Amino acid sequence: MQKMGFRWYGSNDDPIQLQDIKQIPGTTQVVGALFDIPVGEVWPKVKIAALKQQVEAAGLNLEVIESVNIHDDIKIGLPSRDQYIENYKETIRNLAEYGIKVICYNFMPIFDWVRTDLAFKLPDGSTDLAFEHQYVEGDPEEIIKSVEKNSNGYVLPGWEPERLSTVKNLFAAYQNVDEQKLADNLNYFLNAILPTCEAVGIKMAIHPDDPPRPLFGLPRIMKNRDDMLRIEKMYDSPNNGFTLCTGSLGENPINDVPAIIREFVGRNKVPFVHARNIKFMENGDFHESAHLSSEGSLDMYEIMKALHDAHFDGYIRPDHGRMIWGETGRPGYGLYDRALGITYLNGLWEAIDKER
Repeated sequence: MQKMGFRWYGSNDDPIQLQDIKQIPGTTQVVGALFDIPVGEVWPKVKIAALKQQVEAAGLNLEVIESVNIHDDIKIGLPSRDQYIENYKETIRNLAEYGIKVICYNFMPIFDWVRTDLAFKLPDGSTDLAFEHQYVEGDPEEIIKSVEKNSNGYVLPGWEPERLSTVKNLFAAYQNVDEQKLADNLNYFLNAILPTCEAVGIKMAIHPDDPPRPLFGLPRIMKNRDDMLRIEKMYDSPNNGFTLCTGSLGENPINDVPAIIREFVGRNKVPFVHARNIKFMENGDFHESAHLSSEGSLDMYEIMKALHDAHFDGYIRPDHGRMIWGETGRPGYGLYDRALGITYLNGLWEAIDKER
């Protein structure tokens, strides 16, 4: 049986209360992080302990961290990467000391994930996140201005103003980093940190590129099954795994998500799952949708069935939802639609379980 979780941004930045999460039937896990630690710095034990104590006081568990972000110097392969890797290893050891089992991370250059509209209006009056290709073509600075117009007052991870103020320098730093170079730098990173992970019992779970295609002239190396096989071979260990995000992989219709689930879950390479749906528009554009199969383009029944057939018993959470019933806050991360998503996913699991 999977362990159902809910991503939470902390008491200072999230209007959702831990008690709200506790009231969602079947939810036992909080997927959390420390969002005030600059990328590349060590996560202090005192702050990890405070977060864990807060979550457990609400009757929930904190065993998955999303994310310990990776400094661009590591992705670029600069000489300074070794110090940032040492910092990352110390953070791994600190998290393990407080019972963390899985770290979700990504290896996307500059931007963690990209949407071009954070308040895409749906026919029923709700809003969600959308990606339209026309807004990611041309000069990156103009693209950023366009996205900010549709931001609803929020920013995407990696799009923080202080970071975007140096975006020209970041693009220049990545100028000579192609797909092979980026893959080589991931290989270097994994071989440096995974012995530490093995020693302390933490699984690394890389998240797919989102969307799974090159953007802004930057390479992507976690787009499909072939990429996953390459990453798996970089360091052969149960601790080198994947966050299987159904929406991110599903954004490319060529990806057979249930087949990928059966293959990699079957080999015990998936400690963490993001279960979400998307709706395709024209020209490969898409927007997020309610989790139901009838509302999106992915067959969530087949996805949950694949997880069940492969005996998935790891951590799972609903992902980006709609903003419904007048809820405000962080786009895609409201309480109501994600709670509905959990109910739907648990219902599918129960039905599939009883079919056996």
